[in-house]
Amino acid sequence: MRKVITDLLKKMNGVEPAEIARNGKAAVDYLAAHDDIDLVLMDIEMPIMNGIEALKQIKQKYSTPVIMLSALSNKEITIEALELGATDFVTKPVNLTAIESDWTRDLERKIKGSQMKKNERLHPTIERDKELSREVALKEKKTDVELNRGVHALVIGSSTGGPRSLLTVAKALPRRSKVPIFIVQHMPKGFTKSFAERLDAECGPHVVEAQDGMMVEPNTVYLAPGDYHMTTDGIKIYLNQEPKLHGTRPAVDYLFKSAAKAYHNHLVAVILTGMGHDGADGMVEIAKNGGYNFAQNKETCVVFGMPRAAIEKEVVNEVLGLDEIATRVNRIVR
Repeated sequence: MRKVITDLLKKMNGVEPAEIARNGKAAVDYLAAHDDIDLVLMDIEMPIMNGIEALKQIKQKYSTPVIMLSALSNKEITIEALELGATDFVTKPVNLTAIESDWTRDLERKIKGSQMKKNERLHPTIERDKELSREVALKEKKTDVELNRGVHALVIGSSTGGPRSLLTVAKALPRRSKVPIFIVQHMPKGFTKSFAERLDAECGPHVVEAQDGMMVEPNTVYLAPGDYHMTTDGIKIYLNQEPKLHGTRPAVDYLFKSAAKAYHNHLVAVILTGMGHDGADGMVEIAKNGGYNFAQNKETCVVFGMPRAAIEKEVVNEVLGLDEIATRVNRIVR
């Protein structure tokens, strides 16, 4: 399998395999001797030192992005890897046919997305980042009291780096939330149930993997299941398998646009770290309907793509660091 994946990497534009390590210890040792590695692609299951232990050692010493290879049987361990700081993961291909199609495209997208932290720019210059953040933050700042009185629902969208950010937000939630919370995290089928259970263990409100037709209740967090778009009318949750949007299913835009219609000016939205521009169009609709939009700032994002896209639409009310977002969310939903 290592050779097959290495051959695929060699075919990707701008990707050059530097070393094929036989186990986690060899990977850690190689990184210690080479400071020019841009990315580590690592299996969870390895001899001598497994992927989790190797990941811990890598993240303690280096800022190098790590993408994990995971089997469906390793769902809980994969979630642990994301919490420990893995940038993302890809499921192990089940056969060569899978490798040659969607799997390869997904891997290439995640590899290139993981490098955006170094290369991202807000057009036309990097100096605009902080200036734009300040302008947005001052554009229409409502008090927590004003938001708290009028909020009927909270929606959150995230992708690369999202699981760790979502855990930070979950840990900050109050024991009870007076509103329902809806989350779309880009994650494949088979992993979202384990992630919902992990979030549930960390926060007061009950976290569930959403099901079609489920009634919407306060004090409940609904996580979109992998391979399904999630929408709501404010009364029920609806799942569908319409074509992928922005190359993913679930897509944040499906949730945001439906929630904008359901909750109008009683909706608060948060866009967290992630590559691409999913969620930006949804935030446009939320703004049109009088809702309030938060975006995670560049400094605390793993990848600033999704927040940046929303900011550039000029529909974000406040750009905040992750801890600040967690604090604001706590005040808004209590």
